[in-house]
Amino acid sequence: MPSSILDAIKMGIWDFDPEDQEVNDDEQYEPTSSLPGSEEKLAILSERINAGLPLWHPQDRYTYDDSAKIPE
Repeated sequence: MPSSILDAIKMGIWDFDPEDQEVNDDEQYEPTSSLPGSEEKLAILSERINAGLPLWHPQDRYTYDDSAKIPE
């Protein structure tokens, strides 16, 4: 079983979905309303990786049209 998406791709497993990561209460992180693919979104994802946090937050903005997740 691969340990990452990169390992899965190297093994030819194209539908690999990593297990959800547990986040401790002291490791809380904020969702982002940054546009997908934007430099801001990529910077936030990079910060999460470097901090050892899960890459995706359940309340992150996922599409350009995702107005429900845009802070007012």
